Amino acid sequence: MLGQTPIGRRNLARRPVLKQLTLLLDTNVLIPLQDSYAVLSDCLANFHRLALIGGHRLVYHPASIADFERDPDLDRRSRNLQHVRRYPALPQSARCPWNNAGTSPNDACDNEILYALECDAVHALVTEDKGLLTKARARGLGSRTYNIQTAEDWMRRLHQPHDVSLPNIDDVPLHNLTPELSGALFESLRDGYAGFDAWFRRKARQNTKAWVYRDEAGVLGAICVYDIQSDEVVTDAHVRLEGKALKLCTFKVGQGVRGRKIGELFLKAAFRYGTENGCEHIFTHTDVEKQSYLIDLLLDFGFDERGSYGTDRVFVKPHPVAAPDAAGLQPLEYVRRFYPHYQAGTHVRKFLVPIKQGFHRVLFPDYHAVQSLLFASYGSVGNAIKLAYLCHATTKEIRAGDLVLFYRTEDEQAVTSLGVVDQFAVLDDAARIAALVSRRTVYSIKEIEDMAVRPTKVILFRLVKHLFKPVSYRQLLAERVVTGPIQSITKISDVAFSRVLSAAGP
Repeated sequence: MLGQTPIGRRNLARRPVLKQLTLLLDTNVLIPLQDSYAVLSDCLANFHRLALIGGHRLVYHPASIADFERDPDLDRRSRNLQHVRRYPALPQSARCPWNNAGTSPNDACDNEILYALECDAVHALVTEDKGLLTKARARGLGSRTYNIQTAEDWMRRLHQPHDVSLPNIDDVPLHNLTPELSGALFESLRDGYAGFDAWFRRKARQNTKAWVYRDEAGVLGAICVYDIQSDEVVTDAHVRLEGKALKLCTFKVGQGVRGRKIGELFLKAAFRYGTENGCEHIFTHTDVEKQSYLIDLLLDFGFDERGSYGTDRVFVKPHPVAAPDAAGLQPLEYVRRFYPHYQAGTHVRKFLVPIKQGFHRVLFPDYHAVQSLLFASYGSVGNAIKLAYLCHATTKEIRAGDLVLFYRTEDEQAVTSLGVVDQFAVLDDAARIAALVSRRTVYSIKEIEDMAVRPTKVILFRLVKHLFKPVSYRQLLAERVVTGPIQSITKISDVAFSRVLSAAGP
């Protein structure tokens, strides 16, 4: 998970303490925390507890005060102002240039909050305001803006890393789950679907299958029911998906197992299944009021909203069998939209990234399952798609959209895996590193602090695939990909990259 160079005792002795994160809380998060009559959700209560354990600074923006002062309900205004002022205010940041005379007061408040984030006055923003979350994405600030659930996930990974190991999911027929229909997960599904049991039993009789996750006690914690359909009409406006499409019929992650990247794991399974079965589209129907977390996940992986189906919104991801034309798309946008296809032209740089076997096992726990061609029968997917890698390599050349080939050192001494870079940064501030890798795999505070004793390279990437056949060091020498030992991140030519893929097989 971390870089290929271990940290020595001397470095550990002077390991810096992680600077506290400054988290800007929107008023819809702050008010329930201070209102003695409010019943806190489990996510909010746990987020607050872990933020305090971590010593992080929770602040509000002064623009929120002006927002409250416009409330015509005097009692509510007074009460809310009293609650908010129990927290420290963010010192007044630079004046927001996005506001003008025609900006409404509500939009002006949102802009002030987002501009503080833009200016790095805080590490992150936590809000339950769907409009503000949408504006943050439009401003390119989505990766630093959290709803309560995702903020709790982040705090858990920072301060309870032992509780959030990346899980496997299993592929099972629905009829295997019929005896569990009285369980808590299915009870929550019934709340939004009066005919759920009849639908479930009908699908079970049709041999429909699902990906599922069980917690440590064996209790069903998450489920994604899937089905292949052809020439399906997916919206009330009669939008038709030509050819085969993979439908994610039910997508539910229970409260007790959130923070374990299970939603991403389900999507990873869907992308693999869609590829293996020639599905040109992947789609799902989603309740935008109840599933904002899922919608953020879908948008991040290339799904687009196509219309309505009853009270739900329909999200569709193109999943072409053959790689589509780049059509002017940047390499990172291309892989987001058409994953697992990626760009590998001469405009994209390629790198070999050495990684020790222990770190490789943590970062890619599904590697050997893929090498054994057991996905269809093995029934599990080991890790998420969006990952992070920290190291102390000397390179500063890597940029978004570049391709990285991971070379497993020590035991295998072979290139094993291919990824596309989301973001690259060089940082020596443990708090900034923690914020940057927050949505990725499990890094504890101690691991981050250990690395931050000197400038640390942070590679955020999307895992595209594990190679069909690992390409050994001996093959790399024979194919003139390298001329000697691979001891640090190494840029390789387009020809060398092609030779690696050719040696790896289909």
